[in-house]
Formats: sequence, structure tokens, C-alpha cells
Amino acid sequence: MSKSSSFDEMWGHETVLRDPYVPINEWLQQEDAGRLRRKARDAEDLFRLTGITFNVYGARDAAERLIPFDIVPRVIAGREWDRLSRGIEQRVRAINAFLHDIYHRQEIIRAGRVPIEAIERNAAFLPQMIGVDPPGGVYTHIVGTDLVRTGEDEFYVLEDNARTPSGVSYMLENRETMLHMFPELFMKTRVRPVSSYPAMLHRSLCACAPNSSNGRPVVGVMTPGSYNSAYYEHSFLADKMGVELVEGQDLRVVDGRVAMRTTQGYQPIDVLYRRVDDDWIDPLNFNPDSALGVPGIMDVYRAGRITLANAPGTGIADDKAIYSYMPEIVEFYTGEKALLKNVPTWRCAEPEALSYVLDNLSELVVKEVHGSGGYGMLIGPTASKKELSAFRDKLKARPGNYIAQPTLSLSTVPIFTRAGLAPRHVDLRPFVLVSPEGVSITPGGLTRVALKKGSLVVNSSQGGGTKDTWVLEQ
Repeated sequence: MSKSSSFDEMWGHETVLRDPYVPINEWLQQEDAGRLRRKARDAEDLFRLTGITFNVYGARDAAERLIPFDIVPRVIAGREWDRLSRGIEQRVRAINAFLHDIYHRQEIIRAGRVPIEAIERNAAFLPQMIGVDPPGGVYTHIVGTDLVRTGEDEFYVLEDNARTPSGVSYMLENRETMLHMFPELFMKTRVRPVSSYPAMLHRSLCACAPNSSNGRPVVGVMTPGSYNSAYYEHSFLADKMGVELVEGQDLRVVDGRVAMRTTQGYQPIDVLYRRVDDDWIDPLNFNPDSALGVPGIMDVYRAGRITLANAPGTGIADDKAIYSYMPEIVEFYTGEKALLKNVPTWRCAEPEALSYVLDNLSELVVKEVHGSGGYGMLIGPTASKKELSAFRDKLKARPGNYIAQPTLSLSTVPIFTRAGLAPRHVDLRPFVLVSPEGVSITPGGLTRVALKKGSLVVNSSQGGGTKDTWVLEQ
């Protein structure tokens, strides 16, 4: 395998094999390349048979695509994972405290740690949530924390996904596929399991149920419908948890409770794991044109008679401008320095930062504050002069819509190609569950990999793929 100037998680910066990859290297040395190619095709067929797909909005070709899967697992040492877990839990607890604060006393603003303009002028801030206490005091029931690695002990949080983080179904299916294709690997290597996630999710959601559930909460997954890009995941999770998959048209408010349509009539529901964005969940309180939501559901929520996971208004916590304040947010609510680093960030709304970004555009990554999925961003080092010029105009026209960051040298891991193993850049999205009972982090998460040589964009919508993530027992 050719070496990269980036930190390689298998080989480090040198040519000495790192300990976590010893069993993988032995396996690859023993395997016939032809067999691995056949296994890679078999894995693709298995994904197609299972229906593991995602939708691409606006694509000219077939809207529904298979997500590319690489058969070489990414390996994380147990001690590395334990350290990451402590940092993730600290960050998630701080985010929940921050959300409670900004919708109540706003102490962090009074203390001058976050400017009021960053909150009040932010489209993700919901005035309708002011003074609302969600059942169990939990705002972010499910969090996906995007991490990148740049060295042996260098990890950064790239993004906090606190609204409706997706991808956990791919994490679970990737593991199932590897167990099916290479069972012998798991007999030689002690890998922490991920299969308990659906049961943990159900238990965590039940623990957040309102008092009106009388100790026997009814849970449902609320989807915008089959045309949504993550519909496969919505149906997958509902099936694995053994709960109903519902759309807005299946729900209505009955006697002060939210009820779902069944063959026995409308039955009350206590917890909705909603995959519908804030603006669409209630046409009476938000977008009046929404046909995806439930009229009056916010009134039931404010009365404390249903749990919405994640809570409305959590988007303010994963806004990319707020992200730049996360070190201050973590320290303010925990009294500790952040265990996980932020990527240095320039807020283009600030004149000095904007000037710096415009002068160094070709060296930076620029992102929309509310952007996601790799859309609306500029990677300066790979952009053409025309692209740089167009983005410079966008920045000048709407500076508050963007933040900028240095171009990190993301770590690489090996992928299997027709020509053999080759290094490709990756990120990692661990999945976190929060309830009054505590914080649970599934060991590993979703590794997204940029399949194009040299590319830093790992999103599936932009040509990226996924691979199984192994956290070793030790």
C-alpha cells in the first residue's frame, strides 16, 4: 500500500505497523486478492438485496443509490476509544446544559461567553421553546458527534449533529455484513459489539417518556415519508425497536394527547423519535404549509404530555457558528477544559475574520453555517480560480452565512481497490444516547471514507462510502 503524507491509522507516519492493525494486516497478508474482490462484490449484492440505500435530492440519475461499502475495517484501540468516549460524554452533557440555559435564564449570555446576537439572530433558535421543560430534562436524546483524526493522539470534533443525526443503520448493517462475509476475523479479534444499539435506543427513549405514560410508554418513529433521503434508516430503526413507523397523517391530537391511527382506532403515543425537521412538525405553530406534521403537537409537547426526540430547537447547538464557541460552552457548564478539541474557526460575520478569510481563501475550508451533507462548501486547496472568485463574492454578500476553518490533514485508512490497498481519508460519527439514566455511547460508530484519491469529502451524497468500525476490547 502506498503511503500518504497524512497520518495513516494502519502505518502511522512511518512504515511501522500500528498495534491495533496487527490482526488485520495478518488477515490481508493471508488472503487471496481474487477472493477479496469476490467478497467485495458479494457485499455490494448483499446491500442491494437488503435495500441499504440513500436518496440524492436533485440527482439526474436514479434518485435511490447504494451506499458504497469497503471491506477493510477501520480499527481503533480500546484505550483510544475510552479516551474519546470521555470527551464525547463531556461535550454532550455541556450541549444539553447549554440548550436548557438558552431557553431559560441565558446565563451564558449574561456572563459574556456567547454573544446574544449568535442566539437571537440564529434561524435555528426557536422562541417557541423558551421556558419549555422537556420530559426528563433531555434535549438531545440522540447525538452524532463527527470526529476527525490528524495524528497518533490528535482528534478534533468537526461537527455536533444534535438535530436528527443519521447513519446509525449503516453502522449496524456494516457490522452485520462483515460478520456474514468474514466470520473468521471476529474469532481471531476481540471487537466490541454494536448490535445492542436498537435495544439501547428503545430503552433510552422510554426513560425519557412523560409522566402521562404511566410507566408503559408507547414509542414511535416519525418519518417525512419514503422520499426522504434517510427513509431506509427510519424504517430500519422502527423495525429493529419493534415500534410503529408513522407519518404526520397517521397522527392527531385527541383529548390533549398525541394519538396514532391503528386498526383499533386512535391510540395515545408517548415518545416520538422524530425525523422531521422543526419547521415541518406542526403547521399551527411553525410552517402553515406543512403536510408532514401534526397540527397542535407543539401544544401537547409544551404541556409535557409527549416526548419529541430530539427536542425542537436543538439545531442551535449544532449550528456551525455556535460550534466555534464550544470550548467556552464546555468550560462554562462543566467547569473543565474541553477534552476534545475544536477545529480553529473564523466567524465570517466578524470583520477581522472575514478579512483574513478573503485573503487566505485558497488555503481554507469554508462552510455554510446551516449547511450539511457536504453541500454549499468550498475546499480552497482543490478549488479552481473561478470557484474561488465566485465564493469570494458569496462571502462579501452574506458573510454571516459562513465560517472558515484550516484544511486539516485528515487521517487515512486502507481501502480495497482493484489495484490493491490504498489510503483514503476518513471521519467518524459515534452515536450517543442521552436519558435521565445517563449517557450511552456505542463503541465505534459510522466511519465515512472518501473513495476518491486525495479527496477530503466523505459524504455519501458527494461520492463517499462507509466501512465497519472496530473498537478493540483492549
